[in-house]
Formats: sequence, C-alpha cells, structure tokens
Amino acid sequence: MSRVTPDQPRRAAGPTAGARPRARARPAARVPAPRPGEPSRNRAPLPVAAGVAALWAAVTSWLPVTVVLGLAQLSEDAGSPTGALRAGLAGWLLGHGVPLQTAAGPLGLAPLALSALVVWRLTRAGVHVSRAVGARGGGSPRQALTVAVAVGIAYALLGALGALTASAGGLRVSPVTAALTFAAFAAPAALVGALRTTGVWALLARSCPPPVRDGLRAGLVAALLLFGASAGAAGLSVATGGGDAADMIGAYRTGVAGQAGITLVSLAYAPNATAWSASYLLGPGFAVGTDTAVRTSEVSVGALPAVPLLAGLPRGPVDGLGAGLLAVPVLAAMAAGWLLARRLLRAAAEDRAEVGWRALLVPAALAGPVAGALLGLVAAASGGPLGGGRLAGIGPPPWPVFGVATLVIGVGAMLGAAATRSLTRPAPPARPPAPPRAAPDPR
Repeated sequence: MSRVTPDQPRRAAGPTAGARPRARARPAARVPAPRPGEPSRNRAPLPVAAGVAALWAAVTSWLPVTVVLGLAQLSEDAGSPTGALRAGLAGWLLGHGVPLQTAAGPLGLAPLALSALVVWRLTRAGVHVSRAVGARGGGSPRQALTVAVAVGIAYALLGALGALTASAGGLRVSPVTAALTFAAFAAPAALVGALRTTGVWALLARSCPPPVRDGLRAGLVAALLLFGASAGAAGLSVATGGGDAADMIGAYRTGVAGQAGITLVSLAYAPNATAWSASYLLGPGFAVGTDTAVRTSEVSVGALPAVPLLAGLPRGPVDGLGAGLLAVPVLAAMAAGWLLARRLLRAAAEDRAEVGWRALLVPAALAGPVAGALLGLVAAASGGPLGGGRLAGIGPPPWPVFGVATLVIGVGAMLGAAATRSLTRPAPPARPPAPPRAAPDPR
C-alpha cells in the first residue's frame, strides 16, 4: 500500500464498478425575451379582468340584500325563494340609485348602507384589475383611467341585465337608466382603487400645494365629525321612541325571522337618517313628504308609513336643553380647526420654525367648502321618492345644506385654528451653529 505524502496530490478515483457516470450539466434553457408590444404571460387581458372583478363586486353586494329581504318576507303563509330573489334584485338596483316604477308609484329612496357596500366593492375591483393587468406601482394615470373605464363598462352591462331581469317580475326598470347609473357608480370608485394601486394617488398628493392638501384633510375631518355627532343624535332619538318602533315591527306579523329582516332593512337606512340628522342640526332640516318640514324651529308632518326608523322624529320645535344641539356643527368645525393647527404646529416645532397666520387660516377656510360639498352630496343621495302622492319628496334639500355647512364649518374651523395658535407657546428659534474652534498650535 503506497503512502501519500503532502507533495504528491491524491488522484481522483476512477469510477467504481456498478456506479453510474455523472451526467453532464445541461445548459440552462433560454427564455425568449418578449417582443415590443407583446403582453407578458402573467398578465390577464383587461376585458377578462374587468369582467370578473365587476361580476364579483355585483355578487358580493347583491347576496346580502337577497338574504335580508328574504328574511323580511318570511311569514307562515308567504315568502318563497323566487320572491326573495326578485326582491333582492330590486333592492340591489335601488341601492345604486336606480328608480323603480311600481304600482304604488316611483320608488327611489336608496339605502345608503348598501350604497357604501357597493362603492367599497367597486374600489376593490379597481385594485384587483390594476394588479391583474400589471399596472401595480406603475405610476401611469393612463393605466388607472383605462382600468376605471373598463370596470365601468363591465358593471354597466351587469346593471342593464339586472334591470331586464327585474322588469320581468312586475317592476318597470329602464335598462338605459340602470346602465348609466351603474357606470356612474363603478367608474369613479374603481378609479380610486386604481389610483392607489398604481401609485398615482401618492404622486397627486405630493404635487398638490400644502394649503390645498391641508384644507382637503380638514374638511374631510370636519364632515366626519359632524356625521358622527349626527349619528349619535339620530340613535338617541330612535332610542327614546323605541316603544313605538317595537310596536311597528311587531305589527308586521312575520315571525322572528321576518322581524329580524325588517330590523336589518331599517339599519340599511341608518346612514340616511344620519344625513337627515346632520341637515336638522345645521338648520335646513328635511321633509318626510310633500308640504312637510322637520326643522329645529318647526315640525310639521302628517300621516307617516309604519317604518320603525321614523319613530325617532322630533315631536316639536327645539326648546330648553335641546337648544344645545345647535352648537354641535360649530363644535365639530372648531375641533377640525384644532386638529389642523396642532398638526401644523407640531411639524413646525420639529423644524424650529413658526407657522404664519396665512398658512394656518387658508386651509381652515378651505375646509368649509370641502365639508359643504361632502354634506351636500350625501344629503342629495339620502333622499328620494317613496311612492306616489304625498311621499314623493323625502329627504333634506342639498343646496341649502351645502351653503349653511360651508359657512358654519369654514368660520368654525378658522376660530378653532386661530385659538389653538394663540394659546400654544411658540417654539424657540433655531440657534445658529457655533463657529468651529481653531486647532491648537503644536509648537
């Protein structure tokens, strides 16, 4: 046996008997580069992606309506799956604001809870389509608009199909009106999702002037604060009239499941009641039929339908401690101005700078028309006919709500911002950097 020294390298051992020879390494397969203008294989075609996303948004918003209205129709001798499907389709169309022509007159009072669900699902549709076509993070406004238009067209076709199907059940629904209404719902909502997914939203936010950006944010905050206070006031009013509401629900004779469905239908109209309460607190009030008025200074209503949500209507003009409700819009506006000033002052304190009056009051004044526009749009969407005759006009007047909200919130936000700046200790000015010390002489 030979010894192996360090100066003699060991030779590679040859193949032993029965051992398989090592296979040669195969060259890596070359993937041909895509030609210019050729779509990538992992991207879905835009019509397919838009159609699937629109269909999924329609199904996820139609199914809850069908379940709720199916429960509302249940009783010992009435209710059927076919009737529940037709009622769900009609309610789904109504949630988009499509007017329904019935034997009792036009029905156009849309449940805003369902409308909010539809908008959310369509926003997610814009997100999914943007990802499917490979536009995520691209920063292209053209791609975002293309996605929004594709989703709008696909959803409009579904709306026309739903109108044709609902018309076969005794209702009269215009397919053209349904298609246009569905497109008006889908395109802006999908555009919001596409702008966020493609990154265009961030680019628009960075290019927007700071006073405008701060004013938009303050107006949105003021509107949300007023909506929250209005929801609390509406809920308290319904709670005080809970006995009447329970009697109305029990009068339907539909059993436990049917009464649960009627309660859920009333909850679907809770955002409408919140919008009416906001108009009531602002001053213009609202109507529950022709020649009726519900305001802080006047309550004039006639015979009302047996709707549990109407049990919370005020009995008369506001007096006593109830007059404090009139200060709610001003307080909401001042809170929005306080939050605006706190944020600007905090950012200036980090930079050892001072916030000028113009940089503070301009966004606060801009919050007025922003919040007024939001409140006016919600007021317009919360009303509509509930049949013919005296119930043809229900809801608050949009333009008076816009005007009063613009004035009240604009002035309140400016007062809140100015008071916050006056009561906040200014940040100390930045100290100039000390001059560098001279190096000592080594000698």
